[in-house]
Amino acid sequence: MEIIRGRVWKFGDDINTDVIAPGKYLKLPNEDMAKHVFEGIDPELPGKIKPGDIVVGGANFGSGSSRESAPAAIKYAGVSAVVAVFFARIFFRNAINLGLPVLECPEASKIQQSDELEIDMENGVIRNLTQSQVYKASRLPEHIQQLIRVGGLVPYLEQELAKESSANG
Repeated sequence: MEIIRGRVWKFGDDINTDVIAPGKYLKLPNEDMAKHVFEGIDPELPGKIKPGDIVVGGANFGSGSSRESAPAAIKYAGVSAVVAVFFARIFFRNAINLGLPVLECPEASKIQQSDELEIDMENGVIRNLTQSQVYKASRLPEHIQQLIRVGGLVPYLEQELAKESSANG
C-alpha cells in the first residue's frame, strides 16, 4: 500500500455521525453529501477540505448512528485517511467497507491542526512531518488492507467474482 500524505483537519473527542454528515442531507448522493461534510461543526469547513487531506480525531470518533453516510461523506470529500485515538466500532467497519483508510493511534492527540502527516498504512506508522515526530498506529490485518486497496467491500467482491467467473469460464 502506498504512503498517504496530507494536511490535518483536527477534531476532538466524541465526534458523532450527525456532525460529520448532518441528517438533513441523508437523501443526497454521496458526492453531494460530501459537500456538507463536518458542516455540523463548522458550516464553512466543507469548502476548506481539499483532496488528500487527513482527518484526525480524538476518542470515540464516529459515534452515534450506524449509517454509512458519515464515512462516505468523508471519503467523497477527498479525505485520504482518518486517524483517531479510537473509533466507534460501526463507523470503523463502515469506513473499511467503503475503502476509507482508518487508523487507531493512541498518540493522535499530539497531532495539531494543519500538521502535515505521512502515513504508512502497511506498517501502521504515522510520521508528523511538521513536528518531526513518529507515532505507532494499529496495523490493519492484510485482508483489511486489501479491501481498502481495492476501494472497499463491493469492489473487492466484484474482483473476486470476476476471478471466479474467468476460472470457471
